[in-house]
Amino acid sequence: MPLDLFLKNIIVCSYHHNNTAKIAGKFSEVLNAQVLTPDKVIAEELQDYELIGFGSGIDSGKHYEPLLDLADRLPEVNKKPCFIFSTSGIQGKAKVEKDHSLLRQKLQSKGYIILDEFSSKGFNTNSFLKYLGGINKGKPDNFDLKNAEEFALRLLKKMLIKNIYTCDFPH
Repeated sequence: MPLDLFLKNIIVCSYHHNNTAKIAGKFSEVLNAQVLTPDKVIAEELQDYELIGFGSGIDSGKHYEPLLDLADRLPEVNKKPCFIFSTSGIQGKAKVEKDHSLLRQKLQSKGYIILDEFSSKGFNTNSFLKYLGGINKGKPDNFDLKNAEEFALRLLKKMLIKNIYTCDFPH
């Protein structure tokens, strides 16, 4: 993908059923980014990346604890571009906004600029759902992965425009 030639990108992803890993994998293809779990990330080294994705499944209305713990350990940055993503059993604009609110707050308090947010349905066996066999089997599906691809392409365009107008090209 020619748009990412100058960008060094990384995706930090915590997952349980592989739902979010599938989405992170699609982002990785488009953004030419490596994918790491929060326990493999050295927080201070994230400053070396141009664009950082932070994502996980949603449990009890928030991102998984390992990702939130990493966000707490992040050093302060100055307007570092990032994006947030998730998978969950139930979608909806207001729900996703609420589900992402804690991670969004933590990242913004550290100086991150959130370029955009993405969420997709995922297989869910939380709480009583495990007794019913879960919901959203087969999610995310090809349609969801296509949406993830289009989202990542929009992020690349935003980063390219940012670099052109600020003459802020990575070295």
